Amino acid sequence: MAHGLLNYFAGGQANIYSAGIETHGLNPKAVAAMERIGIDISHHQSNHVDEYMSIEFDYIITVCDHAAENCPVFPSKSAVRIHQNFSDPSKIEDTAEIVEAAFDQTRNEISEFSENFVKSYIAS
Repeated sequence: MAHGLLNYFAGGQANIYSAGIETHGLNPKAVAAMERIGIDISHHQSNHVDEYMSIEFDYIITVCDHAAENCPVFPSKSAVRIHQNFSDPSKIEDTAEIVEAAFDQTRNEISEFSENFVKSYIAS
């Protein structure tokens, strides 16, 4: 969701990459939550951070505490690391309505963070 929202708010002003310390594939509930606000992430992939070790990043954003604690050190010498923990709605086991609401809430929190990040660091 963060990848899609950062792309949306950056509007082509930045190259956005997304990866994790583990790969699990796209969560269909995350795809659906993004579709509800008109952003299609169905073409995104679940990549591993090792695939991006040769890229010189400006910013490295971690979106969960586990990733922040276990994210490898990138060779990017000047990359600014930013951490913002978001709840993981995929861990919720409840009714479909409650799970959907949790995905929407997390999406909205990531959206606010992404918009503020782009305004502060990317927008010209």
